[in-house]
Amino acid sequence: MATEDKNRATAAAILPLVGGAANVASIAHCMTRLRLGLHDRSLVDDEALKALPAVMGVVEDDTYQIVLGPGTVARVTPEFEQLVEEERETAPAPAPGPGGAAAVSSDGLAAQGAAIKAQQKAKNATPFKLFLRKIANIFVPLIPALIGCGIIAGLNGLLVNLQWLPAVTPALAAMASGFMALIAVFVGYNTAKEFGGTPILGGAVAAIIVFPGVANIDAFGQTLSPGQGGVLGALGAAVLAVYVEKWCRRWVPEALDVLVTPTLTVLISGLVTIFGLMYVAGEISSAIGTFADWLLSNGGAGAGFVLGGLFLPLVMLGLHQALIPIHTTLIEQQGYTVLLPILAMAGAGQVGAAMAVYFRLPRNESIRRTIKSALPAGLLGVGEPLIYGVSLPLGRPFITACVGGAFGGGFVGLFNQLGDTVGSTAIGPSGWALFPLLDGNHGLGSTIAIYGGGLLVGYVAGFLATYFFGFGKDLLTEFNVSQEPAPSTVAATGGPHPAPNADRPGGPDGTDPGTDPARTPAGV
Repeated sequence: MATEDKNRATAAAILPLVGGAANVASIAHCMTRLRLGLHDRSLVDDEALKALPAVMGVVEDDTYQIVLGPGTVARVTPEFEQLVEEERETAPAPAPGPGGAAAVSSDGLAAQGAAIKAQQKAKNATPFKLFLRKIANIFVPLIPALIGCGIIAGLNGLLVNLQWLPAVTPALAAMASGFMALIAVFVGYNTAKEFGGTPILGGAVAAIIVFPGVANIDAFGQTLSPGQGGVLGALGAAVLAVYVEKWCRRWVPEALDVLVTPTLTVLISGLVTIFGLMYVAGEISSAIGTFADWLLSNGGAGAGFVLGGLFLPLVMLGLHQALIPIHTTLIEQQGYTVLLPILAMAGAGQVGAAMAVYFRLPRNESIRRTIKSALPAGLLGVGEPLIYGVSLPLGRPFITACVGGAFGGGFVGLFNQLGDTVGSTAIGPSGWALFPLLDGNHGLGSTIAIYGGGLLVGYVAGFLATYFFGFGKDLLTEFNVSQEPAPSTVAATGGPHPAPNADRPGGPDGTDPGTDPARTPAGV
Protein backbone atom coordinates (compact mmCIF):
# COMPACT_ATOMS: atom_id res chain seq x y z
CA MET A 1 0.00 0.00 0.00
CA ALA A 2 1.34 3.44 -0.89
CA THR A 3 2.24 5.69 2.03
CA GLU A 4 -0.54 8.17 1.20
CA ASP A 5 -3.11 5.36 1.02
CA LYS A 6 -1.88 3.94 4.33
CA ASN A 7 -2.18 7.30 6.08
CA ARG A 8 -5.65 7.89 4.65
CA ALA A 9 -6.69 4.39 5.70
CA THR A 10 -5.52 5.12 9.24
CA ALA A 11 -7.46 8.39 9.30
CA ALA A 12 -10.54 6.65 7.86
CA ALA A 13 -10.33 3.96 10.55
CA ILE A 14 -10.03 6.53 13.36
CA LEU A 15 -12.86 8.86 12.31
CA PRO A 16 -15.89 6.62 12.98
CA LEU A 17 -14.37 5.46 16.27
CA VAL A 18 -14.37 9.02 17.63
CA GLY A 19 -18.01 9.56 16.74
CA GLY A 20 -17.64 10.79 13.18
CA ALA A 21 -17.07 14.27 11.81
CA ALA A 22 -20.09 15.69 13.63
CA ASN A 23 -18.45 14.85 16.97
CA VAL A 24 -15.11 16.53 16.13
CA ALA A 25 -14.86 20.12 17.37
CA SER A 26 -11.15 20.76 16.73
CA ILE A 27 -8.14 19.01 15.20
CA ALA A 28 -4.48 19.56 15.99
CA HIS A 29 -1.34 17.51 16.42
CA CYS A 30 1.95 17.68 18.30
CA MET A 31 5.07 15.54 17.92
CA THR A 32 3.36 12.21 18.53
CA ARG A 33 -0.39 12.74 19.07
CA LEU A 34 -3.49 13.60 17.10
CA ARG A 35 -5.36 15.95 19.45
CA LEU A 36 -9.13 16.15 19.03
CA GLY A 37 -11.68 18.39 20.68
CA LEU A 38 -14.88 16.35 20.96
CA HIS A 39 -18.50 17.33 21.51
CA ASP A 40 -19.53 14.05 23.15
CA ARG A 41 -16.86 11.92 24.81
CA SER A 42 -19.24 8.96 25.18
CA LEU A 43 -19.29 8.40 21.40
CA VAL A 44 -15.62 7.35 21.40
CA ASP A 45 -14.80 3.64 21.23
CA ASP A 46 -11.52 3.59 23.17
CA GLU A 47 -10.85 -0.11 22.87
CA ALA A 48 -11.40 -0.23 19.12
CA LEU A 49 -9.05 2.74 18.74
CA LYS A 50 -6.34 1.05 20.80
CA ALA A 51 -6.71 -2.05 18.64
CA LEU A 52 -5.84 -0.19 15.43
CA PRO A 53 -2.32 -1.13 14.24
CA ALA A 54 -1.20 2.48 13.87
CA VAL A 55 -2.45 3.58 17.30
CA MET A 56 0.04 3.28 20.17
CA GLY A 57 -2.41 4.44 22.84
CA VAL A 58 -4.90 7.10 23.79
CA VAL A 59 -4.71 9.87 26.39
CA GLU A 60 -7.60 11.95 27.68
CA ASP A 61 -6.86 15.46 28.86
CA ASP A 62 -8.25 18.84 27.81
CA THR A 63 -8.34 17.21 24.36
CA TYR A 64 -8.70 13.59 23.34
CA GLN A 65 -5.22 12.49 22.23
CA ILE A 66 -4.47 9.53 19.96
CA VAL A 67 -0.80 8.49 20.06
CA LEU A 68 0.41 7.74 16.53
CA GLY A 69 4.14 8.40 16.90
CA PRO A 70 6.52 10.94 15.36
CA GLY A 71 6.29 11.28 11.59
CA THR A 72 3.08 9.30 11.33
CA VAL A 73 0.95 11.88 13.10
CA ALA A 74 2.08 14.67 10.77
CA ARG A 75 0.95 12.60 7.78
CA VAL A 76 -2.28 11.24 9.19
CA THR A 77 -3.58 14.58 10.51
CA PRO A 78 -4.09 16.25 7.08
CA GLU A 79 -5.85 13.14 5.82
CA PHE A 80 -8.05 13.15 8.91
CA GLU A 81 -8.89 16.83 8.44
CA GLN A 82 -9.83 16.21 4.83
CA LEU A 83 -12.07 13.27 5.74
CA VAL A 84 -13.82 15.34 8.40
CA GLU A 85 -14.45 18.11 5.91
CA GLU A 86 -15.76 15.68 3.30
CA GLU A 87 -18.07 13.95 5.77
CA ARG A 88 -19.47 17.26 6.99
CA GLU A 89 -20.23 18.32 3.46
CA THR A 90 -22.16 15.14 2.72
CA ALA A 91 -23.75 14.60 6.12
CA PRO A 92 -23.67 17.79 8.19
CA ALA A 93 -26.30 16.65 10.65
CA PRO A 94 -24.85 14.69 13.60
CA ALA A 95 -25.95 11.09 13.70
CA PRO A 96 -27.38 9.90 17.00
CA GLY A 97 -24.90 7.86 19.00
CA PRO A 98 -25.41 5.17 21.59
CA GLY A 99 -24.40 7.47 24.40
CA GLY A 100 -23.34 4.48 26.42
CA ALA A 101 -20.06 3.43 27.88
CA ALA A 102 -17.36 1.89 25.74
CA ALA A 103 -16.87 -1.85 25.65
CA VAL A 104 -15.21 -3.34 28.67
CA SER A 105 -11.53 -4.02 28.09
CA SER A 106 -9.91 -7.37 28.73
CA ASP A 107 -6.62 -5.59 29.41
CA GLY A 108 -6.58 -4.91 33.14
CA LEU A 109 -3.55 -2.67 33.05
CA ALA A 110 -4.95 -0.40 30.38
CA ALA A 111 -8.17 -0.12 32.36
CA GLN A 112 -6.29 0.79 35.52
CA GLY A 113 -4.19 3.35 33.66
CA ALA A 114 -7.35 4.95 32.28
CA ALA A 115 -8.88 5.00 35.76
CA ILE A 116 -5.85 6.76 37.20
CA LYS A 117 -5.96 9.42 34.50
CA ALA A 118 -9.69 9.92 34.93
CA GLN A 119 -9.39 10.28 38.72
CA GLN A 120 -6.58 12.79 38.51
CA LYS A 121 -7.62 14.83 35.48
CA ALA A 122 -9.35 17.48 37.58
CA LYS A 123 -6.22 18.01 39.68
CA ASN A 124 -4.34 19.19 36.60
CA ALA A 125 -6.95 21.83 35.75
CA THR A 126 -5.57 24.48 38.12
CA PRO A 127 -5.05 28.00 36.71
CA PHE A 128 -1.28 27.66 36.96
CA LYS A 129 -1.19 24.37 35.06
CA LEU A 130 -3.61 25.65 32.46
CA PHE A 131 -1.26 28.60 32.00
CA LEU A 132 1.66 26.20 31.54
CA ARG A 133 -0.34 24.37 28.88
CA LYS A 134 -0.74 27.62 27.00
CA ILE A 135 3.00 28.14 27.15
CA ALA A 136 3.57 24.62 25.85
CA ASN A 137 1.10 25.20 23.02
CA ILE A 138 3.18 28.18 21.93
CA PHE A 139 6.40 26.21 21.56
CA VAL A 140 5.22 22.75 20.47
CA PRO A 141 4.44 23.90 16.88
CA LEU A 142 8.04 25.11 16.61
CA ILE A 143 9.53 21.68 17.35
CA PRO A 144 9.61 20.36 13.73
CA ALA A 145 11.65 23.39 12.63
CA LEU A 146 13.94 23.05 15.65
CA ILE A 147 14.55 19.40 14.80
CA GLY A 148 15.16 19.99 11.10
CA CYS A 149 17.47 22.95 11.65
CA GLY A 150 19.22 21.12 14.50
CA ILE A 151 20.04 18.11 12.35
CA ILE A 152 21.31 20.36 9.55
CA ALA A 153 23.47 22.22 12.08
CA GLY A 154 24.94 18.92 13.27
CA LEU A 155 25.63 17.82 9.71
CA ASN A 156 27.28 21.15 8.94
CA GLY A 157 29.46 20.91 12.03
CA LEU A 158 30.56 17.42 11.01
CA LEU A 159 31.46 18.58 7.48
CA VAL A 160 33.36 21.58 8.85
CA ASN A 161 35.37 19.42 11.25
CA LEU A 162 36.22 16.97 8.47
CA GLN A 163 36.91 19.83 6.05
CA TRP A 164 34.58 18.28 3.51
CA LEU A 165 32.48 20.17 0.93
CA PRO A 166 33.67 23.68 1.91
CA ALA A 167 31.48 25.22 -0.80
CA VAL A 168 28.35 23.67 0.75
CA THR A 169 28.88 24.35 4.45
CA PRO A 170 28.05 28.09 4.29
CA ALA A 171 24.68 27.22 2.72
CA LEU A 172 24.01 24.62 5.41
CA ALA A 173 24.93 27.15 8.09
CA ALA A 174 22.40 29.58 6.66
CA MET A 175 19.69 26.91 6.63
CA ALA A 176 20.44 25.91 10.20
CA SER A 177 20.65 29.44 11.57
CA GLY A 178 17.89 31.25 9.69
CA PHE A 179 15.05 29.92 11.78
CA MET A 180 16.83 30.52 15.08
CA ALA A 181 17.61 34.09 14.03
CA LEU A 182 13.87 34.76 13.67
CA ILE A 183 12.44 32.39 16.27
CA ALA A 184 11.22 35.35 18.35
CA VAL A 185 8.83 36.29 15.54
CA PHE A 186 7.29 32.80 15.48
CA VAL A 187 7.00 32.78 19.27
CA GLY A 188 5.24 36.14 19.16
CA TYR A 189 2.84 34.93 16.46
CA ASN A 190 1.93 31.74 18.35
CA THR A 191 1.64 33.58 21.66
CA ALA A 192 -0.90 36.06 20.34
CA LYS A 193 -2.84 33.22 18.74
CA GLU A 194 -2.88 31.18 21.96
CA PHE A 195 -3.93 34.12 24.16
CA GLY A 196 -6.74 35.23 21.88
CA GLY A 197 -5.18 38.12 19.98
CA THR A 198 -4.36 38.75 16.34
CA PRO A 199 -1.35 36.49 15.58
CA ILE A 200 0.29 38.79 13.06
CA LEU A 201 0.29 41.67 15.55
CA GLY A 202 2.04 39.45 18.09
CA GLY A 203 4.62 38.59 15.45
CA ALA A 204 5.05 42.24 14.50
CA VAL A 205 5.78 43.32 18.06
CA ALA A 206 8.15 40.37 18.64
CA ALA A 207 9.99 41.21 15.41
CA ILE A 208 11.25 44.39 17.08
CA ILE A 209 13.50 42.22 19.26
CA VAL A 210 15.44 40.80 16.31
CA PHE A 211 15.49 43.98 14.21
CA PRO A 212 19.14 45.06 13.69
CA GLY A 213 18.19 48.73 14.20
CA VAL A 214 17.68 48.27 17.95
CA ALA A 215 21.47 48.45 18.23
CA ASN A 216 21.06 52.24 17.93
CA ILE A 217 18.82 52.46 21.01
CA ASP A 218 19.90 52.90 24.64
CA ALA A 219 17.81 51.51 27.50
CA PHE A 220 18.72 51.34 31.21
CA GLY A 221 22.07 52.89 30.39
CA GLN A 222 22.97 50.14 27.93
CA THR A 223 22.87 49.84 24.16
CA LEU A 224 20.41 47.16 23.10
CA SER A 225 21.54 44.19 21.05
CA PRO A 226 19.46 42.56 18.31
CA GLY A 227 17.86 39.44 19.78
CA GLN A 228 18.28 40.64 23.38
CA GLY A 229 15.60 38.97 25.49
CA GLY A 230 15.11 36.20 22.97
CA VAL A 231 12.05 33.99 23.16
CA LEU A 232 11.17 35.15 26.67
CA GLY A 233 11.06 38.75 25.53
CA ALA A 234 9.00 37.79 22.49
CA LEU A 235 6.55 35.90 24.68
CA GLY A 236 6.12 38.85 27.04
CA ALA A 237 5.84 41.35 24.19
CA ALA A 238 3.14 39.33 22.45
CA VAL A 239 1.10 38.81 25.64
CA LEU A 240 1.24 42.57 26.22
CA ALA A 241 0.14 43.13 22.62
CA VAL A 242 -2.89 40.88 23.15
CA TYR A 243 -4.04 42.85 26.20
CA VAL A 244 -3.51 46.19 24.44
CA GLU A 245 -5.44 44.94 21.43
CA LYS A 246 -8.34 43.72 23.57
CA TRP A 247 -8.44 47.05 25.40
CA CYS A 248 -8.58 48.88 22.07
CA ARG A 249 -11.39 46.66 20.82
CA ARG A 250 -13.49 47.73 23.81
CA TRP A 251 -12.89 51.48 23.54
CA VAL A 252 -12.06 52.38 19.94
CA PRO A 253 -15.13 53.19 17.78
CA GLU A 254 -15.89 50.47 15.26
CA ALA A 255 -15.44 52.83 12.33
CA LEU A 256 -11.86 53.57 13.41
CA ASP A 257 -10.96 50.11 14.66
CA VAL A 258 -9.16 48.93 11.53
CA LEU A 259 -6.79 51.92 11.69
CA VAL A 260 -6.44 52.71 15.37
CA THR A 261 -6.32 49.28 17.04
CA PRO A 262 -3.32 47.78 15.19
CA THR A 263 -1.47 51.09 15.35
CA LEU A 264 -1.89 51.48 19.12
CA THR A 265 -1.17 47.79 19.70
CA VAL A 266 2.20 47.92 17.93
CA LEU A 267 3.06 51.39 19.25
CA ILE A 268 2.33 50.80 22.94
CA SER A 269 3.61 47.23 23.06
CA GLY A 270 6.64 48.15 20.98
CA LEU A 271 7.68 51.01 23.26
CA VAL A 272 7.33 48.83 26.36
CA THR A 273 9.29 46.08 24.64
CA ILE A 274 12.15 48.34 23.59
CA PHE A 275 12.45 50.32 26.83
CA GLY A 276 11.65 47.55 29.28
CA LEU A 277 11.02 43.98 28.22
CA MET A 278 14.13 43.49 26.10
CA TYR A 279 16.39 44.46 29.00
CA VAL A 280 14.50 42.49 31.65
CA ALA A 281 14.05 39.39 29.50
CA GLY A 282 17.69 39.58 28.47
CA GLU A 283 18.78 39.52 32.10
CA ILE A 284 16.48 36.56 32.85
CA SER A 285 17.72 34.65 29.79
CA SER A 286 21.35 35.22 30.77
CA ALA A 287 20.60 34.07 34.31
CA ILE A 288 19.00 30.85 33.00
CA GLY A 289 22.06 30.01 30.92
CA THR A 290 24.46 30.90 33.72
CA PHE A 291 22.55 28.85 36.28
CA ALA A 292 22.32 25.78 34.02
CA ASP A 293 26.07 25.91 33.39
CA TRP A 294 26.84 26.43 37.07
CA LEU A 295 24.50 23.64 38.20
CA LEU A 296 25.98 21.01 35.92
CA SER A 297 29.57 22.19 36.36
CA ASN A 298 29.44 22.08 40.16
CA GLY A 299 26.89 19.37 40.92
CA GLY A 300 26.29 17.60 37.64
CA ALA A 301 26.03 14.06 39.00
CA GLY A 302 23.61 15.00 41.77
CA ALA A 303 21.64 17.38 39.60
CA GLY A 304 21.40 14.79 36.83
CA PHE A 305 20.26 12.15 39.32
CA VAL A 306 17.48 14.39 40.65
CA LEU A 307 16.37 15.68 37.24
CA GLY A 308 16.38 12.24 35.62
CA GLY A 309 14.51 10.70 38.53
CA LEU A 310 11.88 13.39 38.98
CA PHE A 311 11.07 14.12 35.36
CA LEU A 312 8.21 11.62 35.06
CA PRO A 313 6.55 12.84 38.28
CA LEU A 314 6.89 16.38 36.93
CA VAL A 315 5.14 15.20 33.78
CA MET A 316 2.33 13.70 35.82
CA LEU A 317 1.95 16.97 37.71
CA GLY A 318 1.93 18.91 34.44
CA LEU A 319 4.95 20.95 35.55
CA HIS A 320 7.29 19.71 32.81
CA GLN A 321 5.77 22.26 30.45
CA ALA A 322 7.60 25.03 32.30
CA LEU A 323 10.86 23.57 30.95
CA ILE A 324 9.98 24.12 27.29
CA PRO A 325 10.82 27.86 27.15
CA ILE A 326 13.94 27.12 29.22
CA HIS A 327 15.09 24.54 26.65
CA THR A 328 14.38 26.99 23.84
CA THR A 329 16.26 29.78 25.61
CA LEU A 330 19.32 27.57 26.09
CA ILE A 331 19.24 26.51 22.43
CA GLU A 332 18.96 30.14 21.39
CA GLN A 333 21.87 31.17 23.61
CA GLN A 334 24.28 28.25 23.46
CA GLY A 335 23.19 26.29 20.40
CA TYR A 336 21.90 23.36 22.48
CA THR A 337 20.10 22.56 25.70
CA VAL A 338 22.12 20.64 28.29
CA LEU A 339 18.97 19.62 30.16
CA LEU A 340 17.22 17.48 27.55
CA PRO A 341 19.77 14.61 27.36
CA ILE A 342 19.52 14.27 31.13
CA LEU A 343 15.73 14.35 31.17
CA ALA A 344 15.66 11.84 28.30
CA MET A 345 17.07 9.26 30.70
CA ALA A 346 13.58 8.95 32.20
CA GLY A 347 12.57 7.15 29.01
CA ALA A 348 15.54 4.79 29.38
CA GLY A 349 14.36 3.91 32.86
CA GLN A 350 10.91 3.13 31.43
CA VAL A 351 12.39 0.78 28.84
CA GLY A 352 14.47 -1.05 31.44
CA ALA A 353 11.50 -1.36 33.78
CA ALA A 354 9.29 -2.72 31.01
CA MET A 355 11.88 -5.37 30.13
CA ALA A 356 11.99 -6.43 33.77
CA VAL A 357 8.19 -6.68 33.90
CA TYR A 358 8.37 -8.88 30.78
CA PHE A 359 10.68 -11.36 32.51
CA ARG A 360 8.95 -11.20 35.90
CA LEU A 361 5.52 -12.04 34.45
CA PRO A 362 6.27 -14.99 32.14
CA ARG A 363 2.71 -16.32 32.31
CA ASN A 364 0.92 -13.08 31.57
CA GLU A 365 0.80 -13.09 27.78
CA SER A 366 -1.41 -10.00 27.65
CA ILE A 367 1.13 -7.76 29.39
CA ARG A 368 4.03 -9.35 27.53
CA ARG A 369 2.34 -8.64 24.18
CA THR A 370 1.84 -5.01 25.20
CA ILE A 371 5.52 -4.70 26.11
CA LYS A 372 6.72 -6.35 22.88
CA SER A 373 4.58 -4.03 20.77
CA ALA A 374 5.47 -0.87 22.73
CA LEU A 375 9.19 -1.50 23.28
CA PRO A 376 10.41 -0.36 19.83
CA ALA A 377 8.56 2.94 20.25
CA GLY A 378 10.02 3.26 23.75
CA LEU A 379 13.54 2.82 22.44
CA LEU A 380 12.87 5.64 19.96
CA GLY A 381 11.66 7.91 22.74
CA VAL A 382 7.88 7.46 22.50
CA GLY A 383 7.09 6.40 26.05
CA GLU A 384 3.30 6.72 26.30
CA PRO A 385 2.47 3.07 25.51
CA LEU A 386 4.88 1.77 28.16
CA ILE A 387 3.79 4.32 30.75
CA TYR A 388 0.03 3.98 30.31
CA GLY A 389 -0.03 0.30 29.41
CA VAL A 390 2.56 -1.12 31.80
CA SER A 391 4.42 0.80 34.51
CA LEU A 392 1.88 3.39 35.68
CA PRO A 393 -1.08 1.06 36.30
CA LEU A 394 1.18 -1.50 37.99
CA GLY A 395 2.37 1.24 40.36
CA ARG A 396 5.67 0.11 41.76
CA PRO A 397 7.37 -0.43 38.37
CA PHE A 398 6.64 3.22 37.62
CA ILE A 399 8.70 4.22 40.66
CA THR A 400 11.53 1.82 39.80
CA ALA A 401 11.50 3.22 36.25
CA CYS A 402 12.15 6.63 37.80
CA VAL A 403 15.10 5.08 39.64
CA GLY A 404 16.50 3.96 36.30
CA GLY A 405 16.05 7.47 34.91
CA ALA A 406 17.84 8.89 37.97
CA PHE A 407 20.93 6.74 37.47
CA GLY A 408 21.03 7.48 33.75
CA GLY A 409 20.67 11.20 34.44
CA GLY A 410 23.38 11.02 37.09
CA PHE A 411 25.73 9.38 34.57
CA VAL A 412 25.26 12.12 31.96
CA GLY A 413 25.38 14.81 34.63
CA LEU A 414 28.67 13.45 35.96
CA PHE A 415 30.37 13.94 32.60
CA ASN A 416 28.95 17.45 32.40
CA GLN A 417 30.53 18.07 35.79
CA LEU A 418 33.86 16.72 34.49
CA GLY A 419 33.75 19.14 31.56
CA ASP A 420 32.22 17.01 28.78
CA THR A 421 29.04 18.94 27.97
CA VAL A 422 26.27 16.93 26.32
CA GLY A 423 23.41 18.86 24.75
CA SER A 424 20.60 18.63 22.21
CA THR A 425 20.13 21.12 19.39
CA ALA A 426 16.34 20.67 19.47
CA ILE A 427 13.56 19.55 21.78
CA GLY A 428 11.01 16.82 21.19
CA PRO A 429 12.89 13.60 20.31
CA SER A 430 14.37 11.34 22.93
CA GLY A 431 15.82 7.85 23.23
CA TRP A 432 17.70 6.70 20.14
CA ALA A 433 15.95 9.40 18.09
CA LEU A 434 18.01 12.04 19.91
CA PHE A 435 21.37 10.84 18.55
CA PRO A 436 21.22 12.96 15.34
CA LEU A 437 20.57 16.08 17.45
CA LEU A 438 23.41 15.71 19.94
CA ASP A 439 26.06 18.36 20.31
CA GLY A 440 28.72 19.18 22.88
CA ASN A 441 32.02 20.85 23.58
CA HIS A 442 34.38 17.90 23.00
CA GLY A 443 33.40 16.54 19.61
CA LEU A 444 30.54 14.43 18.34
CA GLY A 445 32.16 11.08 19.16
CA SER A 446 32.54 11.91 22.84
CA THR A 447 29.02 13.34 23.03
CA ILE A 448 27.45 10.25 21.44
CA ALA A 449 29.43 7.93 23.71
CA ILE A 450 28.33 9.74 26.87
CA TYR A 451 24.67 9.89 25.85
CA GLY A 452 24.71 6.24 24.75
CA GLY A 453 26.33 5.29 28.04
CA GLY A 454 23.61 7.15 29.92
CA LEU A 455 20.91 5.23 28.03
CA LEU A 456 22.63 1.95 28.86
CA VAL A 457 22.89 2.87 32.54
CA GLY A 458 19.20 3.86 32.53
CA TYR A 459 18.19 0.58 30.90
CA VAL A 460 20.21 -1.52 33.33
CA ALA A 461 19.26 0.42 36.47
CA GLY A 462 15.58 0.45 35.52
CA PHE A 463 15.69 -3.28 34.81
CA LEU A 464 17.46 -4.23 38.04
CA ALA A 465 15.38 -1.93 40.25
CA THR A 466 12.15 -3.28 38.76
CA TYR A 467 13.23 -6.92 38.67
CA PHE A 468 14.22 -7.00 42.33
CA PHE A 469 12.01 -4.32 43.89
CA GLY A 470 9.18 -3.69 41.41
CA PHE A 471 6.80 -6.39 42.63
CA GLY A 472 5.41 -7.23 46.02
CA LYS A 473 4.47 -10.83 46.66
CA ASP A 474 0.74 -10.17 46.29
CA LEU A 475 1.11 -8.17 43.09
CA LEU A 476 3.37 -10.80 41.55
CA THR A 477 0.92 -13.56 42.42
CA GLU A 478 -2.03 -11.69 40.99
CA PHE A 479 -0.46 -10.67 37.71
CA ASN A 480 1.78 -13.62 36.91
CA VAL A 481 -1.16 -15.54 35.48
CA SER A 482 -2.75 -15.71 32.07
CA GLN A 483 -4.99 -12.72 31.36
CA GLU A 484 -6.81 -14.50 28.54
CA PRO A 485 -10.47 -15.21 29.44
CA ALA A 486 -11.64 -18.78 29.09
CA PRO A 487 -14.20 -19.33 26.29
CA SER A 488 -16.73 -20.65 28.76
CA THR A 489 -16.37 -17.55 30.90
CA VAL A 490 -16.99 -15.25 27.97
CA ALA A 491 -20.00 -17.25 26.90
CA ALA A 492 -21.47 -17.33 30.36
CA THR A 493 -20.94 -13.70 31.28
CA GLY A 494 -21.10 -11.98 27.91
CA GLY A 495 -17.58 -10.60 28.35
CA PRO A 496 -14.23 -11.26 29.96
CA HIS A 497 -13.62 -11.26 33.68
CA PRO A 498 -12.55 -7.92 35.15
CA ALA A 499 -8.81 -7.55 35.45
CA PRO A 500 -7.32 -9.03 38.63
CA ASN A 501 -7.38 -6.49 41.43
CA ALA A 502 -8.95 -3.95 39.05
CA ASP A 503 -9.86 -1.68 41.94
CA ARG A 504 -6.27 -1.42 43.15
CA PRO A 505 -5.07 2.22 43.23
CA GLY A 506 -2.07 2.95 41.06
CA GLY A 507 0.61 3.31 43.72
CA PRO A 508 2.89 0.57 45.00
CA ASP A 509 1.30 0.46 48.44
CA GLY A 510 -2.24 1.38 47.55
CA THR A 511 -1.29 5.02 47.14
CA ASP A 512 -1.81 7.31 44.21
CA PRO A 513 1.47 7.65 42.26
CA GLY A 514 0.71 11.14 41.01
CA THR A 515 -1.63 13.26 39.03
CA ASP A 516 -2.79 13.11 35.43
CA PRO A 517 0.01 11.81 33.19
CA ALA A 518 -1.57 13.36 30.13
CA ARG A 519 0.38 15.83 28.03
CA THR A 520 3.48 13.69 28.28
CA PRO A 521 5.93 14.96 25.70
CA ALA A 522 7.39 12.83 23.09
CA GLY A 523 10.54 11.26 24.28
CA VAL A 524 9.47 10.22 27.77
